[in-house]
Amino acid sequence: MKLGFIGLGIMGAPMAGHLLAAGHELFVQSRSGAPADLLAQGAKACASAAEVVRQADIVFTMVPDTPHVADVLFGENGIAQGLKESERGADGSVGKVVVDMSSISPIATKDFAARIEALGCDYLDAPVSGGEIGAKAASLTIMVGGREAVFEQVKPLFELMGKNITLIGPHGSGQTCKVANQIVVALNIEAVGEALLFAAKAGADPAKVRQALMGGLATSRILEVHGERMIKRQFNPGFRIALHQKDLNLALEGARAMGLSLPNTASTQQLMSSCVAHGGGGWDHSGLVRALEMAANFQIAKG
Repeated sequence: MKLGFIGLGIMGAPMAGHLLAAGHELFVQSRSGAPADLLAQGAKACASAAEVVRQADIVFTMVPDTPHVADVLFGENGIAQGLKESERGADGSVGKVVVDMSSISPIATKDFAARIEALGCDYLDAPVSGGEIGAKAASLTIMVGGREAVFEQVKPLFELMGKNITLIGPHGSGQTCKVANQIVVALNIEAVGEALLFAAKAGADPAKVRQALMGGLATSRILEVHGERMIKRQFNPGFRIALHQKDLNLALEGARAMGLSLPNTASTQQLMSSCVAHGGGGWDHSGLVRALEMAANFQIAKG
């Protein structure tokens, strides 16, 4: 198939690589330029998002935040411009699909989908979970919003990038699920940080505490991966705190709109804001523990 991929960062580059490795023709565009290894494997660099959508039948986007998606879709030389210039069938359709795999506002997503569909193009929101490790291993969880027929059309491509792939519901549902996912992940990171800090301050070996907890009800993927990062002081992303902070802001914005109280989400968002204020926006989100450590004037382990 002729596919497009826009946004080739920590997550996007390996995801695009899986599509390319499966034998698809791939047209790519990224603000930072296309990685040399993708070009060496046959990816074709495009000057704009409009050029990508003119060349490809299905276009994936993977960029940091809601304004970035809006710019890719509707900015100068964006996807919408390319769709306007595309040939149309008798039904007015251009026969293309735009799949946004970024993590952005569910409310904005519904608007974006309506505007793209008005141009004769199908749309899916399909944010992911699994981080850089999952992107490289093609084991991402993919949460999809959109029409079932379009989902079934794109599903074989999702299966090249992920393992747990679920159609949640109509447009915006994928993003809603991703926000819920980010609440669970953030609060688990915070809980692991508190537990290991408590244990270390009490004089226990945090590595052995973690090992013991891995065999009981407290075990989790967060304890396994991020607990180890906290102990070994390995805070290179991964998934950047600034992006997780953005996701929790989306959760709190949605909660305010619904009159919903999310007290622990709010407190964890404040810990992430503290990390960002201390220059940690680029830390892996396991680095949230540093905010707890600063408050305690004590470090889980020596870095």
